[in-house]
Amino acid sequence: MAMVSMLISLPTLTTPNSCRVNRYWQAPKRSSAMALASANTEIATTGVKFAEGEEKLPKVVLTSAGGSEADIYLFGGCITSWKVPSGRDLLFVRPDAVFNKKKPISGGVPHCFPQFGPGAIQQHGFARNLDWSVIDSENVQGDPAITLELKDGEYSRSMWDFSFQALYKVTLQTKSLSTELVIKNTDSKPFSFSTALHTYFRASAQGASVKGLKGCKTLNKDPDPKNPLEGKEERDGVTFPGFVDCVYLEAPNELHLDNGLGDIISIKNTNWTDAVLWNPYLTMEACYKDFVCVENAKIGNVQLEPGHTWTATQHLSIN
Repeated sequence: MAMVSMLISLPTLTTPNSCRVNRYWQAPKRSSAMALASANTEIATTGVKFAEGEEKLPKVVLTSAGGSEADIYLFGGCITSWKVPSGRDLLFVRPDAVFNKKKPISGGVPHCFPQFGPGAIQQHGFARNLDWSVIDSENVQGDPAITLELKDGEYSRSMWDFSFQALYKVTLQTKSLSTELVIKNTDSKPFSFSTALHTYFRASAQGASVKGLKGCKTLNKDPDPKNPLEGKEERDGVTFPGFVDCVYLEAPNELHLDNGLGDIISIKNTNWTDAVLWNPYLTMEACYKDFVCVENAKIGNVQLEPGHTWTATQHLSIN
């Protein structure tokens, strides 16, 4: 196992995120410059390397022995690409995404932490607005893995005054991509949070469907996101015929996404108790036809005592 340790500078953010309407965004204060990972940084782990991404942002590229590949940007700890051995990328990054740290990366698998959606702090929290550090890498029988870390700092404490550690392990196999998120309370007082993985899947939205949600209690944010309609999902397969923004409470630990492009993606999880389906339809006319979001989430607040941890896993796979 190879240990990797780096110091990462905090970003300077100046504009709101366009993924969803956001009036809660605020920019962090500029920090002193620190060394960023570069394309020349070496990691002595097979299948794990640093590379220069869009706008020269550092990213980690995982390559499995079976020929699959994944890209993870340190900014936001965001997985932006998951290519299976055929070369098909099963994730989607929006064409309006920017890679200049002025807003979170719009696509892939963004983090929502310590808040999902609007609330007391900025929309979807701050984890997707900050640089994460690489603290570990390994390769087990041809399957590479990387562990990223995010800790509290001046920017996070300006809106959420708690000490925490977030560890995010990403493991790539030939036909699967797995993540483990561990949140630890390193403060002397308890805190609560909500969180989600806002996963964008490449899809033909009109042909896509999700199975496994029948019987779940729903909170439908269409037409009024501030007053969601309570209901119950009656369909075997949930489709995306128009604007979709719906929370599924106490969702099962496995869903199946037919992306309408010939792939059936299994979405398994532990401890992500809820699910969210989203497609912006005509509010994002340039690309709504090309993706759907199927998000593992923890909508209700997690109460975490000092020294305690909360762990959730996601396992994406194809046959």
